Amino acid sequence: MPSPLAHDDPPGLGPYRLIARLGSGGMGTVYLGRSPGGRTLALKTMHARIATETAFRTRFRLESDAARVIGGRYGAQVVDADPLAETPWMATEYVLGPPLDEAVELAGPLPEASVRALGAALCGALGQLHHSDVVHRDLKPSNIMVTAHGPKVIDFGIARALGDVRLTHTGAAVGTPAFMSPEQATGEEHAPAGDVFALAGVLIFAATGHGPFGDGRPADLLYRVRYGEPDLTGTPAALVPILSRCLAKDPAERPTTAELSSQLHDGSGEFADHLPAAVLAEIGRRASEVWQIVPHRLPAPADQPPTVPSADVPTASGLSRRGLLMAGAGSVLGVAGAGAGVWAWLGRSEPETGPTGPYKKPTPGPSVSALKREKLDSVWQIQSGGVYDDESPDAPFVIGDLAVLVGNTQVYRMDPTSGAVKWTSDIDGTWHIASDGKHIYQNVKVAHYDGNSAYPSTVSRFLSRVDLTTGKAGKHLAEVTDSYHGGIDSQLLAVAGDTAYLAISLGKVKMYQRQIPWAVTAVDLTTGSRRWTEQLPFRSQKSDQWHFLAAKAVGNRLLLLQEMNDGKVRVVARDSRTGKVVWDKPWDIKPAAARQPLTADGKHLYLGTGRLRALRLSDGGQAWESAAGKSYGPPILKDGVVYAVEKGLGLVGADAGSGKPRWTEKGDDGAQASLTSRPVIGSRYAYTYSESAGALRAIGLASRTTDRLYKANGNRFTAYEQSKMIIASGEHFLAGFPLQ
Repeated sequence: MPSPLAHDDPPGLGPYRLIARLGSGGMGTVYLGRSPGGRTLALKTMHARIATETAFRTRFRLESDAARVIGGRYGAQVVDADPLAETPWMATEYVLGPPLDEAVELAGPLPEASVRALGAALCGALGQLHHSDVVHRDLKPSNIMVTAHGPKVIDFGIARALGDVRLTHTGAAVGTPAFMSPEQATGEEHAPAGDVFALAGVLIFAATGHGPFGDGRPADLLYRVRYGEPDLTGTPAALVPILSRCLAKDPAERPTTAELSSQLHDGSGEFADHLPAAVLAEIGRRASEVWQIVPHRLPAPADQPPTVPSADVPTASGLSRRGLLMAGAGSVLGVAGAGAGVWAWLGRSEPETGPTGPYKKPTPGPSVSALKREKLDSVWQIQSGGVYDDESPDAPFVIGDLAVLVGNTQVYRMDPTSGAVKWTSDIDGTWHIASDGKHIYQNVKVAHYDGNSAYPSTVSRFLSRVDLTTGKAGKHLAEVTDSYHGGIDSQLLAVAGDTAYLAISLGKVKMYQRQIPWAVTAVDLTTGSRRWTEQLPFRSQKSDQWHFLAAKAVGNRLLLLQEMNDGKVRVVARDSRTGKVVWDKPWDIKPAAARQPLTADGKHLYLGTGRLRALRLSDGGQAWESAAGKSYGPPILKDGVVYAVEKGLGLVGADAGSGKPRWTEKGDDGAQASLTSRPVIGSRYAYTYSESAGALRAIGLASRTTDRLYKANGNRFTAYEQSKMIIASGEHFLAGFPLQ
């Protein structure tokens, strides 16, 4: 659990502020931190004394790469990393849930249904790694976090690509003896079958509370792993033949993860439905606790002079959270819900100090739903996968009276008035889905098998229209894989009329490398043909950032915010009929701040985050600009008025055509309004968010003063006018507020 910072811990890493310590060991320290936008993260560092060793630094980089491969669906999503810093560090999502060993200690051995669901989901996680020719090599209960969405695999410190012998050599056993495979115990090649062996041991532990080869000295454990028979005492009878096959000494006799998954679970139900109440209560307790942590730093020892941690900490190298490989995902039990949704599953209990006598199953306390409802003034709340920094800024979408929300690797269709989830659907990421305001289009990945392997021989991508009734992708409208080069990575930038605009990779996907070159292309959704393709500049091999931060098709212009190799942002307008660049303007803004939906009409593109201004779509010339010395947040357009928050003043409105002032908030409340969240404009009220106050302010359009405060949280606020609701989306939840 979190503990205070040490006196000599740095105040931050890159742009992230440190809040507490999560743990420390021989290799490094893990901190709890927060991003400038308030997102809670785990930050892992390497001790300075070993950071000078090339082998350790290489291992840290490979750990970051492997974590990116598994992604946020099955692991702790990598948000940022700088393996080249003087003190290497990596920032990941903070996983809300206990490690599997703590969950078993708390709730006792898990029932068979829980073990089967856990195993099937872990097969999906390992399958994703193995599809990318990566093996974990240290799968054990303490490296598996149990969340309401499903298990997440962490700690890839000794994971590596198949065939990579740079960090190990034959005869050296690396891993955890109690869960090693026989071949790993002798220092031989650890292939995917070795991870299957370890997975069987993890599932036996989950079902019985003990590992298959007992405990004791490492040498004794290694001998039992190599020559002894596993102890399956207490394992549910139906699981014994399945797990026994996984524990075969000969790797060739073990099933693949796909085979094992089909034998364990049929995929029905939600993962949280299969968890004991005590585990759900612990997940809920941790979800609530993380927001209550107050930064605290221990004083220096009495025999040492006080030290002030240097604020000159390494800055981010520009690595994104996005996985380096777009590998096929295995089965997983997604999260859906209705009404209060997942929060209704979660209970809350007081912290436990560990069992001191015979095992007694705890009883859950009040639900997290109740806790959250006490804190927020929302009509409803549900837990969601969250939206990350480098995802599409246009999500969520509004289509009639439907709310189609996109977070990380799932799409939700919901009733905005009640929060009831109608369906969920899996995606590879938010840049693989877009809307034209009437329909949803998805960039679908299709794996092709040759019959000789459980893994796909080739992978293609197709554009499909999503059935809004079921969430399923329809017929393939156009292939967007480059058949010559084999590139499979892409951004679905925008859809307008019968045309989809994408950025696609043209080069083959290589392990741990950027896919190059890239191009932007227009695809005819009626015929499936490409209308034009224009190649983009090569990206630096050190960069894994998307080319584009935001996009919008308006009239005969495709408007793009493009991040260049030097990290600068440019506003680029292409002719949507030919793809040629019509105009190209620099924008002095950090890439993270530029990830906002673009605001434009038939004449102008409106930019904030700095001075508020309008650029002509025809030639990029400046139509009007706010007065010097003033700074604004991102704008929104409503009824010919451009609204934005002015720093130190509050919400203001300017005439879209001339830039002349049309509306100004009164009073002092507006000084706290956030400059990072777009305002929401209703028929009677305008709404701005105050992060410092944790409140959504309803400002009367007639009175121009604050009429109502809603206790709220979130980083995106979207109006659903037909349903008269505002959807607030945060890192781990969605909430609905009234729109008037």
